[in-house]
Amino acid sequence: MYKKVMVIDDNDMDLYVSKRVIEKGAFAEEVMLMESAKEAIAYFEENASDPERLPSLIFLDINMPEMNGFEFLEAYNNLPETVKQNCIILMLTTSVHNEDKDKADRNPYVRNFLNKPLSIDKLKSLDDFLP
Repeated sequence: MYKKVMVIDDNDMDLYVSKRVIEKGAFAEEVMLMESAKEAIAYFEENASDPERLPSLIFLDINMPEMNGFEFLEAYNNLPETVKQNCIILMLTTSVHNEDKDKADRNPYVRNFLNKPLSIDKLKSLDDFLP
């Protein structure tokens, strides 16, 4: 079980489903919901010096307005090392484009690529990818 997990998604229903699955699967003690990638970056900037406030795992949507998942990853790259060393990113998306999966696979911060919706079976499948 993780102490803190963050879900970044602009869709309220997807946020709700992800939170319920994570709670039901006893995957994390706390689920943080961010409705935009910009909101998440601001959170990391404000809390970079306090590792206790950082999530261990981030479920990141790709298709979001203002700042998409890949733009988030570019901004994430500029965050302090304390953030990048404490957080593992998983892409959670409806995208079926091979280019998106390939791009995610090439990113050093992305550990895995999952299709929505999140499910308990998908959480269990992460055992091979997560510490």
